[in-house]
Amino acid sequence: QVQLVESGGGLVQAGASLRLSCALSGRTFRAYAMGWFRQAPGKEREIVAAISYSGDRTYTDSAVKGRFTVSRDNAKNTVYLQMSSLKPEDTAVYYCAADPVWSRIITAPGVWGRGTHVTVSS
Repeated sequence: QVQLVESGGGLVQAGASLRLSCALSGRTFRAYAMGWFRQAPGKEREIVAAISYSGDRTYTDSAVKGRFTVSRDNAKNTVYLQMSSLKPEDTAVYYCAADPVWSRIITAPGVWGRGTHVTVSS
C-alpha cells in the first residue's frame, strides 16, 4: 500500500521561501507521477504542480509559475516543492499526491497524503 507523508510546512512572512517534502513508501517511487495540491480555507483543492516519473516533464499552475518549483529525487523516494516569494494568498494546506498514470496526476490522483499547513503572514 502506497503511503505519502508531507513535511516542511510552517508559518512564514510574505516574501520568504519554504520547501515542502513528500516521501513515498510502500511501492516503487519511480513508478509514480507525483503532484502537489493545495486547499485554502473556504476554497476547493487545486493543483499546484506535478512531475513525471523521471522528472523530465513538469506542470506548474499559472498562479505559482515562476515562484514554485517541483522536483524529485528517485534515490530518496521524495518529491519536493520549493516555494519562493510567498504571498498571503499562498496560505493553504498543501497535499502531496501520487498516481501511476501521468494523465491522472493533475486531475484525479489515486493516492493522497494528509497534508501540511503553510501560513504566510503579511
